[in-house]
Amino acid sequence: MDKGAAARHEQHGFTLHKSAFRDALCLRYGWHPSNLPDICPCGSKFSVDHSLSCPTGGYPSIRHNEVRDLFTNLLTEVCHDVHKEPVLQPLNGEVFQKRCTTSDENARLDIAVSGFWGGHFQRTFFDVRVFNPNASSYKSVQIPSLYKRQEQEKKRRYEERINNVELSSFTPIILACTGGCSKLTSIFLKRLASLLSEKHHTEYSTTINWLRCRLSFALLRACVMCLRGCRSKLHRTSRDFNILLEAAESRL
Repeated sequence: MDKGAAARHEQHGFTLHKSAFRDALCLRYGWHPSNLPDICPCGSKFSVDHSLSCPTGGYPSIRHNEVRDLFTNLLTEVCHDVHKEPVLQPLNGEVFQKRCTTSDENARLDIAVSGFWGGHFQRTFFDVRVFNPNASSYKSVQIPSLYKRQEQEKKRRYEERINNVELSSFTPIILACTGGCSKLTSIFLKRLASLLSEKHHTEYSTTINWLRCRLSFALLRACVMCLRGCRSKLHRTSRDFNILLEAAESRL
């Protein structure tokens, strides 16, 4: 590969070091990666499935944020009034038909844009969920039903409030960390690819393939981090750091 192509691949995040490449092959084909610990610092037995769900170390959140930031950057190219983690408008006595609709005063979603599904003033809110379809709690659920369940959970929580208070539309983005997505997310990706191809004057087929590749590598890198990332018990929370800082200042 020439240096120019290598630089482009690195720019788009299409590169892996050799250990990550071996782990990626294992994840892709269901092989057991080598040199995994026996016990997770959280106290559970360590496995590939456990690593993709364990919150210790914050890696599922990093995985979510990687996807959120990727879509935010791409939406900025084709939409206007793009906001990351917008706070919803406060409620003033509104009552919702669905009891599970959030009434949290500090509720926020992942992305808000104008002009994605319709005209310049049509606003859309997006909320991202990246889940592990091989988690033990999902063992008895078929994949299509699992995607639908994840979509419905997001809609029950946010859609009525977005429609009635924000006067906007709501689109949940549901992705499996293994690379699949829900039907509505597939429609979202096709629409995004169409807008990108129009702006950059590229073929739609080339753009959608590039977009799916970007997304696949983002998920893959996040999965490798979940698998190999440090989950040391010595990791301190921000609260611990503040306590240490206050103690140090008291000794000055």
